[in-house]
Amino acid sequence: MLSGGMSVDPDDVTRKGIQLAGATEMHYGAAVLPGAMFLVAYIGDIPLLGVPACGLYHRTTVLDLVLPRILAGEKIGKAELAFLGHGGLCKDCEECSYPHCPFGK
Repeated sequence: MLSGGMSVDPDDVTRKGIQLAGATEMHYGAAVLPGAMFLVAYIGDIPLLGVPACGLYHRTTVLDLVLPRILAGEKIGKAELAFLGHGGLCKDCEECSYPHCPFGK
């Protein structure tokens, strides 16, 4: 897993570094809040996950939706990230009940 802030700031060089490391497939952005600046890239068959800064501040993010699928051997691409937009808004409930809530469903 990678974390470089994954932001839209021009000084964030994480994506360029991933490209220079040899990533041939890179998908940046997910229709999920928190976590819209999420990145999935692949160097060969090895997945790289760019975790947005919101991962420091929120209990549940897009990483909670994607990481189990990656660990199960699924390949995550543009279509899978777009599909996460259905139910992709965490309501940041006072008492979190994830995964027993509509987030990511």
